[in-house]
Amino acid sequence: MPVMIQALLPVFVLILLGHLFRRWHFPGGDFWPQAERFTYYVLFPAMLIFKLGQAQVPASAYGDILVLIVSMLAAMTLLLIALQWIWRWPGPVFSSVFQGGIRFNSYVALATAGMLLGDDGLSLIAIAVAVKVPLLNLLCILMFSVVAGQGAVKLKPVFKAVVSNPLIIGSVVGMFWSYFQIGFHPLVAGILEPLSDLALPLGLMTVGAGLQLKALRGASMPFLVSSMAKLVGFPLLTAGLALLLGLEGMMVQVAILLAALPTATSSYILARQLGGDAPLMAGIISGQTLLAMVTIPLLLGILW
Repeated sequence: MPVMIQALLPVFVLILLGHLFRRWHFPGGDFWPQAERFTYYVLFPAMLIFKLGQAQVPASAYGDILVLIVSMLAAMTLLLIALQWIWRWPGPVFSSVFQGGIRFNSYVALATAGMLLGDDGLSLIAIAVAVKVPLLNLLCILMFSVVAGQGAVKLKPVFKAVVSNPLIIGSVVGMFWSYFQIGFHPLVAGILEPLSDLALPLGLMTVGAGLQLKALRGASMPFLVSSMAKLVGFPLLTAGLALLLGLEGMMVQVAILLAALPTATSSYILARQLGGDAPLMAGIISGQTLLAMVTIPLLLGILW
């Protein structure tokens, strides 16, 4: 546990620093939104291509990851539906509970995997991101179409957003590079490596800069239920599924880490655009990010 806390502490300190710098209006102007955009479109794709492109991932790992992720999403969806059957929240409220319970923050995923599991873990979680993000987007869109009362949801813009997602593109290109063992020319590596080194610290600070702590005032039961389901229930459920499927080693560690992460910041945008409860979603995002500083070390210490 002390080793794990030592590895995770820089992740959470960088998140808090980003929040403090944003509150202090440093370095000023619209720096943090632009930094997030730069990280999303340039730094993280460069890191995924470089790290994953050098990895030696067994071909069997791709199938194992796909089976495990589909199982995780199916089981968690059933759990969240059961919670809705118990609490009977209005559609917009449940949409935020659902997103809070099943989505994950890609920036924190890549950073924590790199800190705890090294480049091999980072490679596996990059593959998981490429598999999980499209499935999550489709699942959440279908959920909105059923519960949010906004009529039929157009799938074409969603499909376009998924296939143009820089994290997915970077992961797919990196997997291609790795599978065919292309390698990197020293000049290309000399460009990608410093960009890769910059991605994680700046990405984590932009996560902190995006926190909306005011949204936590008067935290409600949907916030508590969604957070408990995501930060505690999902990792326990995933550990059970991995045991049931006979998986072991780093694959299981990556899956549990993915399940234990706070929800994605992009959940707020989806809630605002598709008729969800956006203020509740903002509170869930910020609250889970803070709570994860305690729950991730505890859950990983127990389940790894």
